[in-house]
Amino acid sequence: MNAAVDATEATFVAAERVAALLAKAGVESAVIGAIALAAHRYPRSTEDVDLAVGVDPHRLEDLAALLRRDGFAVDVSQPDASDPLGGVLRVSAEGIDRIEVVNFFNPPSGGFPALVDAAVRDAAPTPESGRLRIVRLDHLIVFKLYAGGPKSKSDVLEVLSRNPEINLHELRETCRRFRMDRKLDAWLRELKEPADP
Repeated sequence: MNAAVDATEATFVAAERVAALLAKAGVESAVIGAIALAAHRYPRSTEDVDLAVGVDPHRLEDLAALLRRDGFAVDVSQPDASDPLGGVLRVSAEGIDRIEVVNFFNPPSGGFPALVDAAVRDAAPTPESGRLRIVRLDHLIVFKLYAGGPKSKSDVLEVLSRNPEINLHELRETCRRFRMDRKLDAWLRELKEPADP
Protein backbone atom coordinates (compact mmCIF):
# COMPACT_ATOMS: atom_id res chain seq x y z
CA MET A 1 0.00 0.00 0.00
CA ASN A 2 1.42 3.41 -0.89
CA ALA A 3 1.61 6.44 1.41
CA ALA A 4 -1.35 8.23 -0.25
CA VAL A 5 -3.61 5.22 0.30
CA ASP A 6 -2.40 4.92 3.90
CA ALA A 7 -3.12 8.62 4.52
CA THR A 8 -6.58 8.32 2.97
CA GLU A 9 -7.43 5.30 5.10
CA ALA A 10 -6.04 6.98 8.23
CA THR A 11 -8.05 10.12 7.44
CA PHE A 12 -11.29 8.15 7.21
CA VAL A 13 -10.55 6.44 10.52
CA ALA A 14 -9.81 9.84 12.09
CA ALA A 15 -12.97 11.38 10.57
CA GLU A 16 -14.95 8.48 12.02
CA ARG A 17 -13.45 9.23 15.42
CA VAL A 18 -14.23 12.96 15.08
CA ALA A 19 -17.85 12.16 14.15
CA ALA A 20 -18.13 9.79 17.13
CA LEU A 21 -16.74 12.41 19.54
CA LEU A 22 -19.11 15.04 18.17
CA ALA A 23 -22.04 12.64 18.54
CA LYS A 24 -21.01 11.93 22.14
CA ALA A 25 -21.32 15.70 22.71
CA GLY A 26 -24.80 15.65 21.14
CA VAL A 27 -23.71 17.03 17.75
CA GLU A 28 -24.61 14.87 14.75
CA SER A 29 -22.70 15.31 11.49
CA ALA A 30 -22.80 14.26 7.85
CA VAL A 31 -20.17 14.12 5.12
CA ILE A 32 -20.39 16.84 2.47
CA GLY A 33 -17.88 18.19 -0.05
CA ALA A 34 -15.70 16.18 -2.43
CA ILE A 35 -16.10 12.90 -0.51
CA ALA A 36 -19.88 13.15 -0.87
CA LEU A 37 -19.51 14.06 -4.55
CA ALA A 38 -17.40 10.92 -5.05
CA ALA A 39 -20.07 8.81 -3.34
CA HIS A 40 -22.51 10.24 -5.89
CA ARG A 41 -20.39 9.23 -8.92
CA TYR A 42 -18.26 12.37 -9.27
CA PRO A 43 -14.80 11.68 -7.88
CA ARG A 44 -12.49 14.65 -7.84
CA SER A 45 -9.32 15.42 -5.94
CA THR A 46 -9.55 16.65 -2.39
CA GLU A 47 -7.23 17.17 0.54
CA ASP A 48 -9.81 17.12 3.31
CA VAL A 49 -12.96 15.52 4.65
CA ASP A 50 -15.82 17.94 5.29
CA LEU A 51 -18.40 17.27 8.00
CA ALA A 52 -21.50 19.46 8.21
CA VAL A 53 -22.92 20.31 11.64
CA GLY A 54 -25.50 22.76 12.93
CA VAL A 55 -24.50 23.93 16.42
CA ASP A 56 -24.49 27.21 18.32
CA PRO A 57 -21.10 28.80 17.48
CA HIS A 58 -20.50 29.41 21.20
CA ARG A 59 -19.99 25.63 21.52
CA LEU A 60 -17.12 25.48 19.02
CA GLU A 61 -14.39 26.05 21.62
CA ASP A 62 -15.81 23.28 23.83
CA LEU A 63 -15.97 20.89 20.86
CA ALA A 64 -12.40 21.81 19.94
CA ALA A 65 -11.29 21.06 23.51
CA LEU A 66 -13.03 17.67 23.34
CA LEU A 67 -11.20 16.81 20.11
CA ARG A 68 -7.87 18.06 21.51
CA ARG A 69 -8.26 15.78 24.54
CA ASP A 70 -8.44 12.89 22.05
CA GLY A 71 -5.12 13.90 20.50
CA PHE A 72 -6.21 16.06 17.58
CA ALA A 73 -4.86 19.52 16.82
CA VAL A 74 -7.77 21.90 16.23
CA ASP A 75 -7.88 25.41 14.81
CA VAL A 76 -11.15 27.26 15.49
CA SER A 77 -12.49 29.88 13.08
CA GLN A 78 -15.29 31.77 14.82
CA PRO A 79 -17.86 33.53 12.64
CA ASP A 80 -18.71 37.20 12.73
CA ALA A 81 -22.31 38.42 12.81
CA SER A 82 -22.61 38.64 9.01
CA ASP A 83 -20.97 35.28 8.21
CA PRO A 84 -23.28 32.87 6.34
CA LEU A 85 -21.54 30.03 8.17
CA GLY A 86 -21.27 29.49 11.90
CA GLY A 87 -17.55 28.83 12.01
CA VAL A 88 -15.19 25.99 11.14
CA LEU A 89 -13.11 23.54 13.14
CA ARG A 90 -9.97 22.52 11.23
CA VAL A 91 -8.88 19.20 12.69
CA SER A 92 -5.47 17.68 12.03
CA ALA A 93 -3.09 15.02 13.26
CA GLU A 94 0.09 13.44 12.00
CA GLY A 95 -0.43 11.13 9.03
CA ILE A 96 -3.92 12.34 8.06
CA ASP A 97 -5.41 14.87 5.70
CA ARG A 98 -7.33 17.76 7.24
CA ILE A 99 -10.85 17.24 8.56
CA GLU A 100 -13.08 20.32 8.47
CA VAL A 101 -16.15 20.51 10.68
CA VAL A 102 -18.24 23.16 8.92
CA ASN A 103 -20.94 24.73 11.07
CA PHE A 104 -24.09 25.88 9.26
CA PHE A 105 -25.67 27.75 12.18
CA ASN A 106 -24.94 31.39 12.98
CA PRO A 107 -27.90 33.00 14.78
CA PRO A 108 -29.78 35.18 14.59
CA SER A 109 -29.88 35.14 10.79
CA GLY A 110 -26.92 33.26 9.35
CA GLY A 111 -26.41 29.66 8.45
CA PHE A 112 -28.70 26.91 7.36
CA PRO A 113 -29.49 24.67 10.37
CA ALA A 114 -32.69 23.28 8.80
CA LEU A 115 -30.65 21.89 5.91
CA VAL A 116 -28.14 20.29 8.29
CA ASP A 117 -30.98 18.74 10.33
CA ALA A 118 -32.56 17.22 7.20
CA ALA A 119 -29.22 16.15 5.72
CA VAL A 120 -28.05 14.46 8.92
CA ARG A 121 -31.41 12.73 9.45
CA ASP A 122 -31.45 11.28 5.91
CA ALA A 123 -27.73 10.63 5.41
CA ALA A 124 -26.65 7.09 4.52
CA PRO A 125 -23.80 5.24 6.25
CA THR A 126 -20.62 4.87 4.22
CA PRO A 127 -19.88 1.27 3.20
CA GLU A 128 -16.82 1.24 5.47
CA SER A 129 -18.41 2.79 8.55
CA GLY A 130 -21.70 3.34 10.28
CA ARG A 131 -20.49 6.53 11.98
CA LEU A 132 -19.60 8.48 8.84
CA ARG A 133 -22.75 9.21 6.86
CA ILE A 134 -22.96 10.70 3.37
CA VAL A 135 -25.64 13.28 2.57
CA ARG A 136 -28.23 12.41 -0.07
CA LEU A 137 -27.61 13.79 -3.54
CA ASP A 138 -30.45 16.32 -3.36
CA HIS A 139 -29.19 17.67 -0.03
CA LEU A 140 -25.63 17.82 -1.36
CA ILE A 141 -26.88 19.92 -4.27
CA VAL A 142 -28.65 22.29 -1.86
CA PHE A 143 -25.39 22.69 0.12
CA LYS A 144 -23.62 23.54 -3.14
CA LEU A 145 -26.35 26.00 -4.14
CA TYR A 146 -26.04 27.65 -0.72
CA ALA A 147 -22.25 27.91 -1.06
CA GLY A 148 -22.55 29.43 -4.54
CA GLY A 149 -19.58 30.35 -6.69
CA PRO A 150 -18.14 28.86 -9.88
CA LYS A 151 -16.68 25.72 -8.24
CA SER A 152 -19.98 24.81 -6.59
CA LYS A 153 -21.84 25.45 -9.84
CA SER A 154 -19.40 23.25 -11.75
CA ASP A 155 -19.80 20.51 -9.10
CA VAL A 156 -23.61 20.61 -9.35
CA LEU A 157 -23.67 20.46 -13.13
CA GLU A 158 -21.11 17.64 -13.20
CA VAL A 159 -22.78 15.53 -10.51
CA LEU A 160 -26.14 15.95 -12.26
CA SER A 161 -24.63 14.81 -15.56
CA ARG A 162 -23.28 11.69 -13.80
CA ASN A 163 -26.66 10.91 -12.23
CA PRO A 164 -29.05 11.20 -15.21
CA GLU A 165 -31.70 9.14 -13.44
CA ILE A 166 -32.28 11.83 -10.82
CA ASN A 167 -35.88 12.99 -10.63
CA LEU A 168 -35.63 16.72 -11.36
CA HIS A 169 -39.14 17.37 -10.06
CA GLU A 170 -38.22 15.87 -6.66
CA LEU A 171 -34.90 17.75 -6.70
CA ARG A 172 -36.74 21.01 -7.32
CA GLU A 173 -39.14 20.22 -4.47
CA THR A 174 -36.20 19.70 -2.10
CA CYS A 175 -34.61 22.93 -3.32
CA ARG A 176 -37.92 24.76 -2.94
CA ARG A 177 -38.18 23.67 0.71
CA PHE A 178 -34.85 25.39 1.31
CA ARG A 179 -35.57 28.39 -0.95
CA MET A 180 -32.93 27.34 -3.49
CA ASP A 181 -35.22 26.39 -6.40
CA ARG A 182 -34.68 29.61 -8.38
CA LYS A 183 -30.93 29.26 -8.12
CA LEU A 184 -31.15 25.62 -9.22
CA ASP A 185 -33.26 26.59 -12.24
CA ALA A 186 -30.76 29.31 -13.19
CA TRP A 187 -27.87 26.83 -13.02
CA LEU A 188 -29.83 24.21 -14.98
CA ARG A 189 -30.49 26.78 -17.72
CA GLU A 190 -26.73 27.25 -18.02
CA LEU A 191 -26.34 23.49 -18.42
CA LYS A 192 -28.83 23.51 -21.32
CA GLU A 193 -27.55 26.77 -22.81
CA PRO A 194 -23.76 26.78 -22.67
CA ALA A 195 -22.06 30.16 -22.96
CA ASP A 196 -21.10 31.36 -26.44
CA PRO A 197 -17.47 30.65 -27.39
